[in-house]
Amino acid sequence: MVNLSTIVESVSKTIIERHDDMSYILRKKYLNKIKPFIDKPIVKVITGMRRVGKSILLKMIQSELLTDVPSSNIIYINLESAQYLSVKNDFDLQQLIMKRSQQIEGKIYFFFDEIQLVTHWERVINALRVDYDCDIYLTGSNSKLLSGELATLLAGRYVSFEVLPFTFGEFVDLYQNLNLSIQELFQLYIKIGGMPPLHYFNGEEESSFKYLNDIYNTVVVKDVLEYNSIRDVDVFNRILLFCLDNIGQSFSANSLRKYFMSENRKVSVDTILNYLNFCQAAYLLKKVPRYDSVGKKLLTVEEKYYVTDHGFRQAVGFSNVASIERILENIVYIELLSRGFQVQVGRINNQEIDFIATRQGETEYYQVSYLLAGEDTRRREFGVYRLVKDNYPKYVLSMDTMNFSQEGIIHKYLPDFLLEENA
Repeated sequence: MVNLSTIVESVSKTIIERHDDMSYILRKKYLNKIKPFIDKPIVKVITGMRRVGKSILLKMIQSELLTDVPSSNIIYINLESAQYLSVKNDFDLQQLIMKRSQQIEGKIYFFFDEIQLVTHWERVINALRVDYDCDIYLTGSNSKLLSGELATLLAGRYVSFEVLPFTFGEFVDLYQNLNLSIQELFQLYIKIGGMPPLHYFNGEEESSFKYLNDIYNTVVVKDVLEYNSIRDVDVFNRILLFCLDNIGQSFSANSLRKYFMSENRKVSVDTILNYLNFCQAAYLLKKVPRYDSVGKKLLTVEEKYYVTDHGFRQAVGFSNVASIERILENIVYIELLSRGFQVQVGRINNQEIDFIATRQGETEYYQVSYLLAGEDTRRREFGVYRLVKDNYPKYVLSMDTMNFSQEGIIHKYLPDFLLEENA
């Protein structure tokens, strides 16, 4: 098992101080991904859900990766700030940039936070790239940022990075001041999740849930309902709550339509699919495709959805502890994404592999279970791997501290697995 003292020993190297005296975790995995693109003629686009830490990451880039750049050559514009409320469109933004940059000599580093708040912002970014000796960084809270005119104007000239909530390893670093054991910290993580601003509440559950509920409502209202001009708010909320209640469960849009019919509500499959797509675009939900390992093809029915931060589920009234098996799946799924894997649900004949994770041409298989105490459970979790005919690594993750590894299949204590990249 991972030694807590080893984790705590490294905390001083990973925590830095903000001007408002709140400490935060240096998110090295994102900085390491961005670093190769510094000073390259490629626009860096940082996406992710609201309050997930995109703005802080922009500041980390400045303080950690641009140490030799004079502060006078850095232009940072947070378009959510009251200072820039008058910047509504591309003309306003261009005028602001000309004013801010006219006295700067040498290369300029532009940082635009929540750029989607400016109408036709893509034109400005493209013009900057053409007219200035510059390096450009953007953030946005909707995946549509990467579609439409941006894709046309900057085809092949931008790279995107999605920021996710804190992994359990980052969570341990941030909450080490609570002097809790790994097991206690994991129980807290199961409940409140990994949204970075929760550090303000020092693990206090009631305040954390109140804040999470406010973030959830902000994402839903601003990035989904308002952004997509949704009128039937009640139907939308019912669809989203259904997904949160059934994370990790296979269902189709048609089965959801039948569910509404049982409640005497007529909702079309197209409406359901559109609303689910809007939630994905706002980085609230993640859809995981199903892969037929025998036929080597993607299946388009009975997909699974997970929530980007499982704390939202508890905050809106569902119990994460009561649904522990599916919450553990959700945690592992987001962890695999944070490690740079592409993730699919596997199907072999009539059996399922929780996750098939691929990265740089390599594949890993994962089964997630709460406990393996019963022989039937162990037979189910390990047995499906006998149908897999390749030699890629195969894992079973659970909350058992006893090692149940067998026949080349590796069993790991789940919190240990989550802490591996921090060890």
